[in-house]
Amino acid sequence: MALLQNHIAVVTGAGSGIGRAIAIGFAREGAHVVALDIDGAAAAETAEGIRAEQTIRAEGGGAASFTLDVSRRDDCDAIAKRIADEIGEVSILVNNAGIVRRNGMLGADGDVVKDWDDIIAVNLDGVFNVTHAFLPALRATKGRIINIGSIQSFVHVRTPSSPAYTASKHGVLGFTRALAAELGKEGVRVNAIGPGFIATPLNASTRANNPELVKTFMDHTPLGRPGTADDMVGPAVFLASDMSAYVTGAIIMADGGYRAI
Repeated sequence: MALLQNHIAVVTGAGSGIGRAIAIGFAREGAHVVALDIDGAAAAETAEGIRAEQTIRAEGGGAASFTLDVSRRDDCDAIAKRIADEIGEVSILVNNAGIVRRNGMLGADGDVVKDWDDIIAVNLDGVFNVTHAFLPALRATKGRIINIGSIQSFVHVRTPSSPAYTASKHGVLGFTRALAAELGKEGVRVNAIGPGFIATPLNASTRANNPELVKTFMDHTPLGRPGTADDMVGPAVFLASDMSAYVTGAIIMADGGYRAI
């Protein structure tokens, strides 16, 4: 039997990269996936790909999609109600949506204040907004929440990188631990995944235009290669399934060993 049959799983930022890979991976394990993204067309493409895959249909998986800006709290509440009315009660939530801008406090490029506001609004407030919206369903189903953190949940990577991004990912880890402590008695498990340097559309321009930055990461990564979005699927399936029934408040580092050295 597939590991996630009879579950309804919401994945934010599911239009590309890690979110898309996790959405597809969950569907292959039998979940009905709801792909959410600020780019509604990209979310729809993820859902259409899932519905077209014969092996997913054989395992009972399926998909729907909606447009969502996670920084808009009222929109999060509205989409949670719509999903409850049209699809059912969500039992798995993956808070993956995120943005990054590599502009430090002293950087000359762009507006540092706007970067801070935008990054915190999506990467940290967005995690709260979506979690708060789906919490009634997750409590009712004794569900699982998986937040996507980063190696920057622990350290500030010494490259051109926004302090706002580091602060947001530290916040995601703190939120994960606090929520795990609060919701444990409800039977809701809350964990995080900490990706390292993952090749996704989010950092495509960095990889293309800044090979020295990529080398800096790889020199500090024992496995010696960038991760892929598919590398995040195994940890996510584990945390979403009953295989991790006694795991909460944890972060699984999927970073190629970055934090080991």
